[in-house]
Amino acid sequence: MKAPEFEGSTNPIDTDNWLIDLQVILNFLRLSDQEKILCASFVLKKDARLWWETVQIRWDVTQMTWEDFVNEFKEKYFNIEDMEAQQDELSNFRQGNLSVAEAVQKFEQLARLCPHLFSSERDRVRKMMKMFRSDLAVVINSGPYPPTTVADCVSRAVRAEYWVGQSREQRAKFYQEKREEKAQFKQNQVKQGQTSQQKGQGGPSGQNNNRQYGSNQQKRKNVGRNTWESAVLEMVAVFYVARKATMLEAAISIPRVRRINREDRDLNFTLHR
Repeated sequence: MKAPEFEGSTNPIDTDNWLIDLQVILNFLRLSDQEKILCASFVLKKDARLWWETVQIRWDVTQMTWEDFVNEFKEKYFNIEDMEAQQDELSNFRQGNLSVAEAVQKFEQLARLCPHLFSSERDRVRKMMKMFRSDLAVVINSGPYPPTTVADCVSRAVRAEYWVGQSREQRAKFYQEKREEKAQFKQNQVKQGQTSQQKGQGGPSGQNNNRQYGSNQQKRKNVGRNTWESAVLEMVAVFYVARKATMLEAAISIPRVRRINREDRDLNFTLHR
């Protein structure tokens, strides 16, 4: 297992990450304080190596504890200005476009450099809640009680990110479908307008259509006129035939009535005699 080398850095987060990685390896090897200091000195390079040589001048390394080494290291590579800058960054840090995992990782990196800002686990949770987006914070606090531990807060944030993401995708899909429907409707309107314009005044084909339409209209008028005239003539013919029949029937009936009346008179005369 090889410990990471350190050449000196002005980035407090990179420096803190190196120190944490080194401590993990040293604790795994179960080394004493003197052995830890000796192993750490082997991976110091360039500017960091020069710093360690100056420390050896001021210190009796055989009497130094691991805690002393860490304090000297932080005093060199975590100055007051850097710590204040990290503190301001932590106070103003917001999730923005980062995922929950990325935001939590960044928060923990800044929090390690400012341990004095957190008096308890609840205080750490409250500061973490401030960094989440408002849509996630609403879901995180929607349970019967707010989160009380960092683990619970992170777990809720991950679930909230999934639910909110699903809802956002559904809304985006819905609005996209509506935009496509609107665009298709406009295209259909344009096509209908072009078709109507071609029918009205769209060159030879439109003129032919107009002539054909006029011819059809004239034919309909002629047919209507002929039908009307035929109907009138038919009515006149029926009336004329009916009148003729009546006159004929009257002509036939009059002599018959006269004959019947003459026969009646003759019969009456015979009876009276």
